[in-house]
Amino acid sequence: MTREDTSVDGVRESEGAGGASSGARRSVGTSTPLPPPVFTSPWFVPSSLRSVVYRDGMTHPSPSTIHDRYAARIVDQTAQLTSVVEGADATAPVPGCPGWTLAHLLRHVGGTHRWAETVVRTRATEPVPDEQVNDVTPEADDDIPTLSAWLTEGAALFADTLRATDPETRVWTVAPNGTPSFWARRMTYETVVHRFDATAAVGAKYTLDADVAIDGLDEWIELSTLPQAFPSRDAYDALIGPGRSIHFHATDAPEGEGEWLIDLGEAPSTWSHGHRKATSAVRGPLADLLLLLYQRRTATPADGIEVLGDETLFASWLHGAGDWLRR
Repeated sequence: MTREDTSVDGVRESEGAGGASSGARRSVGTSTPLPPPVFTSPWFVPSSLRSVVYRDGMTHPSPSTIHDRYAARIVDQTAQLTSVVEGADATAPVPGCPGWTLAHLLRHVGGTHRWAETVVRTRATEPVPDEQVNDVTPEADDDIPTLSAWLTEGAALFADTLRATDPETRVWTVAPNGTPSFWARRMTYETVVHRFDATAAVGAKYTLDADVAIDGLDEWIELSTLPQAFPSRDAYDALIGPGRSIHFHATDAPEGEGEWLIDLGEAPSTWSHGHRKATSAVRGPLADLLLLLYQRRTATPADGIEVLGDETLFASWLHGAGDWLRR
């Protein structure tokens, strides 16, 4: 923060509280198409690599380097997940997934890995059947050792397929400009968050490396700039308004990292790293901020989160931009 910046953690002193739809840039019901999203931060570059590149002037990491990093993370996060549920009851409820047991959760994660592996391996150009993602009803004989072995096998299979595939190959994805790198990154954080769910189900302590949490926040915030993430075009447009922005500050991030700014001043919304005055500011530890975005934490001090400025704008943005999680 510069000496001239008198804001509190990036919140505009002159910004009044108000509803998220006040002063919207577009009228409700407009059918004007949005231009392609603008990603200020390099797409698919892990923050741990990005910080080295920018601070030390090194060459931009190759797509294969990034690709391999995600493949390794999928295997590692899966290993941590299976380790934490070792000895647990497969029928234990999962707090973050109402109605699910650990058996449901492990079937979902394993099915999702296999589904994404099919997309990449077959070079799919359109959606592939996703029954193994959504039809996760446990079998009568499901137990943790059997499910964990199946999950481990699927993660290894997916990682091997990723490593054997050119990261710039064109494949179908749920976001624009689809390549296997999208699925490598998306499945990394699918596993990261469901590892938290498994950890909560058995009452264990959840920890997450800073570089993984930072890149997970990058990915979620990047996705939030896409109108497709919202329930409707109207919901996206309602958040856009002159001067609107949201700032995240991770209180435990390494020096020079851990700040994000989402600019909602005009469509398309954009994001960047760094500190600037904002309409709403959100503070908390890295892992808690990531879990907040995935609706595993609440925006309250009890969950380690502090919201300053326009709380209504932040709540509306979080609910709208997270609609893709509820589909």
